[in-house]
Amino acid sequence: MAADPTLLEFYGTECVHCNEMKPLVQQLEREIGKELTKLEIWHNQTNLKKFQELDKGRCGGVPFFLNTASGKFICGSASYDALKKWAWGK
Repeated sequence: MAADPTLLEFYGTECVHCNEMKPLVQQLEREIGKELTKLEIWHNQTNLKKFQELDKGRCGGVPFFLNTASGKFICGSASYDALKKWAWGK
């Protein structure tokens, strides 16, 4: 399974909400047949800068999911259905 550069997940290693989303993200990756590009921002300044550029003040925190192809995004925790729709650009 290759990482999809258009499906981005920004997260923090110790983030409770990010860790709650892990099983849903793994389920999504299995279903769509590709991995999300995961970027840790609490300990990685390069990823933090990229997050700030792409977030544009919309969420301000993690988890932040961005579909760069459709422009759709999710701030915080979400249901599996919402995550799936996001991945398909809906």
